[in-house]
Amino acid sequence: MNLLHRFSSLRTWSACTALGLALMLGACSSLDRGKPPTLQTQATWTVLPFANHTETPMAGSRAQAIAQSLLVARTGKVLVAPTNTQQEALFDAADEARRQQALEWARSQKVRYALTGTVEEWRYKVGVDGEPAAGVTLQIIDVATGEMLWSGSGGKSGWSREALSAVAHKLIRSLLDTGLSDAR
Repeated sequence: MNLLHRFSSLRTWSACTALGLALMLGACSSLDRGKPPTLQTQATWTVLPFANHTETPMAGSRAQAIAQSLLVARTGKVLVAPTNTQQEALFDAADEARRQQALEWARSQKVRYALTGTVEEWRYKVGVDGEPAAGVTLQIIDVATGEMLWSGSGGKSGWSREALSAVAHKLIRSLLDTGLSDAR
């Protein structure tokens, strides 16, 4: 009888552990990443303005700053485009105009690659816990031709005591690591 009780307890513990792990891993993030291109890491890079498709002011600028920091750490050669003093607005129709202006600047500076992106989610979820959630799409562009070489998209949520910037940092780093994984 004692052996049967131990087996039953072990089986219950294992089922609870497996369920807990599945919930932790399954509900945290979702990533879709394209096949990484062969890139020259020694080439000069820039980060183009990120589009903000959220209701959160400055979400594009925040994601852009995180991506730029991570790109500098990976490649070491990132030219910073001159910024427009105009503040990023909600549902800004000028996103594409700012991006094209920065792309023209990059071409004039003989920059090889540009990283750009779109922010789809940047908020704390409403509810008891208020979990941070970020959704981002990144693109690597050949500056000379304007061709998109790689794209990756993902969303990630964190725990209630986690900062939104920390969740976004993990998401952007994961996407960027994939995009640059075949860089030489």
